[in-house]
Amino acid sequence: MEAELKNKSDNYIQLKENENILKLWIRDSEGNETGEYLKFNLEDIELPLKFQTLIEEDKRARTDLKNQLVIIDKKQDHKGKKLFSSKEEAKIKAMRDFYKKEEEVYNMFLGENGVKKLLNGEALSWTSLEAIDKIIEEQIMPHLEINASNIKDKIIAKYSTKGNDVIE
Repeated sequence: MEAELKNKSDNYIQLKENENILKLWIRDSEGNETGEYLKFNLEDIELPLKFQTLIEEDKRARTDLKNQLVIIDKKQDHKGKKLFSSKEEAKIKAMRDFYKKEEEVYNMFLGENGVKKLLNGEALSWTSLEAIDKIIEEQIMPHLEINASNIKDKIIAKYSTKGNDVIE
């Protein structure tokens, strides 16, 4: 039995830890660690494309929201179903849909539940979107920019043949 266990443990493989993993630990607004973090594989060739998609989808969502609000403002206002007028209810619904879409777009880049982790469970708002944009710009993008050239260099070194610069 003991020999079986020894042989069984010999049948495992494990990748060594990747030094190109960026972990950004999250603190709440009071500076206390939440135990959550965002994790980025800086060698992920898709990461810059995800960032580009984030920018494009964010711009599209903001334009759509602006257009929806203009249309709502042009409509006749009347008493709503509950507390607000029909225009106010329509604006709230448009904003709710906007925030839902934005959370999906940002999570595509930040990782699963990245927005909730950053907001420590708070609701997404215009102010928090601006704060997340600042975090991405100041704390994530510098790492991506540095590693983009490193990835290219590693690919060239691995796949180029001596005297053949086809990849470059």
